Amino acid sequence: MQQSAFARTLRTIAGWCVVGIFFFPIYFWTSVAFRDAKDIFNWPPIFVDFSPTVQNFEQVFGISLGFGPPAAVTPGGGNFYMGPRLWDSIVVASLSTVLAIVVATLAAYALSRMQFRGRHEYVNWVLSTRMMPPVAVAIPMFFIFKQFSLLDTYIGVILIHGLMNLPLAVLLLKSFFDDIPVEIDESALLDGASRWTIFRRIVLPMAKGGIAASAVLCFIFSWTEFLFVLTLTQTGLKTVPVVSSTFVTSIGTAWGNMAALGAAAIVPAFIVILLVQRHLVRGLTMGSLKQ
Repeated sequence: MQQSAFARTLRTIAGWCVVGIFFFPIYFWTSVAFRDAKDIFNWPPIFVDFSPTVQNFEQVFGISLGFGPPAAVTPGGGNFYMGPRLWDSIVVASLSTVLAIVVATLAAYALSRMQFRGRHEYVNWVLSTRMMPPVAVAIPMFFIFKQFSLLDTYIGVILIHGLMNLPLAVLLLKSFFDDIPVEIDESALLDGASRWTIFRRIVLPMAKGGIAASAVLCFIFSWTEFLFVLTLTQTGLKTVPVVSSTFVTSIGTAWGNMAALGAAAIVPAFIVILLVQRHLVRGLTMGSLKQ
């Protein structure tokens, strides 16, 4: 009994150590957002004992939070006003995720249930598109989007992010649909239900976990994507990963402002995960049929 209690204590300590290893970088980065330059560059590093300030957030978002003197919107001679850019990221990531999931759900159901010539070859082709590095298509996409006047537009970035996430979403959702017994579809067909009715009223509710898991992955990939946004946008539209590079100026790097933008950028992704966490756990454990 003593060994069992000791083992449980050891596992608990080990678990907290693992959690600390993963969460410490997030804590430290977030704490940097609440420091002034003196505390950021202090050596040895200060982890807890520092005077918090919200000036970095005020400079990044151009608002006064009412704590201390108001901060200038353009510190260091550079324009670090990033409020609209955070909104750009939210719009692009959300709509591209919806686009990818809607198309991928239909394609994955067809690949899972319908028998047609070349089905396996098509699945292999979808998989092969994930093996191609994005840099190989960035320049051709630039000229294609320029021809159709899609550069520096929401539609253009949403389309490219949707296309980028589509293969992964199709493959993931197909695996979840494969786990749903085909006998359910056959029984519904015998009762006179159409394929669309079966898909909408029976299969989709049973695959909520897989859809949630795929949506979260698509959102995160779009939220952190850098190359396509850098290539296909100029001045009117920028997302958080791209504008973060502008904090590196000729007079130094604005670490406090960069940390403030990074800390704020974590919040939307965290909210999305919270909204679908009940289905996400079931989906990531491949338990779409377990209640």
